[in-house]
Amino acid sequence: MDRMSRSERIGVMTKILLDQPNQIYTLNFFSELFGVAKSTVSDDIVLLRRALDTFDLGTLETVVGAAGGVKYIPRPGRNRISEFILMLCDKLSDPHRILPGGFLYMTDLLFMPHIAERVGEIMAYKFNDAQPDFVITVETKGIPIALMTGKALNCPVVIARRDSKVTEGSVVTINYVSASSKRIQTMSLARRAVRQGQRALIVDDFMKGGGTAKGMIDLLGEFGVDIAGVGVMIATQQPEEKMVENYVSLIELKQVDESGRKVILEPAAWILNG
Repeated sequence: MDRMSRSERIGVMTKILLDQPNQIYTLNFFSELFGVAKSTVSDDIVLLRRALDTFDLGTLETVVGAAGGVKYIPRPGRNRISEFILMLCDKLSDPHRILPGGFLYMTDLLFMPHIAERVGEIMAYKFNDAQPDFVITVETKGIPIALMTGKALNCPVVIARRDSKVTEGSVVTINYVSASSKRIQTMSLARRAVRQGQRALIVDDFMKGGGTAKGMIDLLGEFGVDIAGVGVMIATQQPEEKMVENYVSLIELKQVDESGRKVILEPAAWILNG
């Protein structure tokens, strides 16, 4: 292979690092890949870090030590977060999304890869310092967000199921109370999915009373797993008292007026207040 120019090296380096967030790549890796000295790679990294910082696209963090190197951390700037969440609020405010019973249709947005990826990056930004060992959600609509959050954090994703599957092997099943319907529901998790002492980040698409999130907390308690945090894309304004505390939401749903065909949403306070 012919010797690559600096711009070509930085282009390839950008692709590799951004495709694998929070994955450490050594200077030796890039030095051998490009056939250049490690000092040259270091200079390339300085330029790439400057570009990412300038456009609020994340940051490159240097990891020292024998196994050290550099890793990309998705860390979108406040302006980019605010603009994206305002765009989501605008799309979700469409009265055509109102369903019978005052529910809000949002499945199409959740399963758009570029939207799920941005939501996952913001979740990772909020919980990166919590250092979770895995991300967990309950099937099914929270899965895209959980997957993208796991990608951004470079950790696996675990799915709690409503009904146990034979392919899961031995499972632990609990009953929990849905905060919205007040009905008893079940939730299962494979015994092989997690280990005692791990830290879990709970991610879901929607929270009303917090019953599902509380169910996941209780289920993980059966495994001796600690909770690193709870993050949801949308939380309702009412009820004000949720069954879980210290959760992070991106959007607050204030009202769904079925008769007046009106939806009111706004970014969460931490986004509005910077």
